Amino acid sequence: MHIDDISEQYPDALKADGFDECIIGVTSKGCIAYDATKMIRQMCDEDGMSMDEAMEYFDYNIDGAYVGELTPVYIWI
Repeated sequence: MHIDDISEQYPDALKADGFDECIIGVTSKGCIAYDATKMIRQMCDEDGMSMDEAMEYFDYNIDGAYVGELTPVYIWI
């Protein structure tokens, strides 16, 4: 699913900036769903983080952030 299609169908959906390639779908409530494993790998590859650094960053800054009813969801695949 492409972010442009999601934005068109769910204009109020919130997204995790920089992780469009990690989107795996949308929930029935209109929350964007991301592949958490792919996000961690992307942070390691693109940002040069170690696996531990990426996991800590993800846990605290991404998964731990609640920004309202349409907060993205993160799925471990």
